[in-house]
Amino acid sequence: MYAHFKRHVYHRHSHDGYSFGVTEDGAQSFRCRGGGHTSVTGMVMAFNPDDPHDGHAADALGFTYRIIQIGPALVASVLADITGRPAPLPLFAEPVHNDRLLAARLTALHRGLLGGASALHRSELLTAAVGAMTRRAAAGEALSSMRAAPAGAVAAARAREFLDARAGQDVTAAQVAIAAGCSRFALHRAFTAAYGMTPADYQRQVRLRHARGLIAAGRSIGDAAAESGFADQSHLTRWFSRYYGTTPGGFRAAAASAA
Repeated sequence: MYAHFKRHVYHRHSHDGYSFGVTEDGAQSFRCRGGGHTSVTGMVMAFNPDDPHDGHAADALGFTYRIIQIGPALVASVLADITGRPAPLPLFAEPVHNDRLLAARLTALHRGLLGGASALHRSELLTAAVGAMTRRAAAGEALSSMRAAPAGAVAAARAREFLDARAGQDVTAAQVAIAAGCSRFALHRAFTAAYGMTPADYQRQVRLRHARGLIAAGRSIGDAAAESGFADQSHLTRWFSRYYGTTPGGFRAAAASAA
């Protein structure tokens, strides 16, 4: 996405892949990993998979940025091509970086994707971007202390698996707690510590991802809302805009154009 926002506020969310935002003008403020951060012109916001964060303009002038998301499996594939062997995924210790090379590589990839670059050129741009990612980030093993499993991580993981498998179902807190094997209070505390959001917020995110996939596959917005557990189309539209910065209709048009 390439956008300018003044008043839009991103609800706290995470992505199932890497998410990079290159700030071209203005400043965006957000919270991530328990701290506040600001990305100004030329800086890169780098979110690891499942990094919960929000976002809003730092002042009334707003900000302009490019955002691009890259799946972990694709990054792993490129790294294997670069190194000739399986390599650990890079992880970013900090969510904001003043790195001209990384910003340039991500911007070039973004422009190539939007500008209709050939398949060969897209592959070259992706390889260059992943190379810049690896140069800036640390290997997964090097950040084991940063991502130490909190107490209750097993219960939180069970609850997450339970919610992932039931995107369109209206499950209760008691059902999730039973699946996790602990009390509702213990689960709420463990889940928030492990994933940076409550089980209810995570459930909404799972539903949005499910709806997004259905829309990209050509299903109507109304059907996507119903099958993903939203009350109606307007309910889906409201939350979709808060999480992704665009409406389901806008996303559908972009997906059709890309296809």
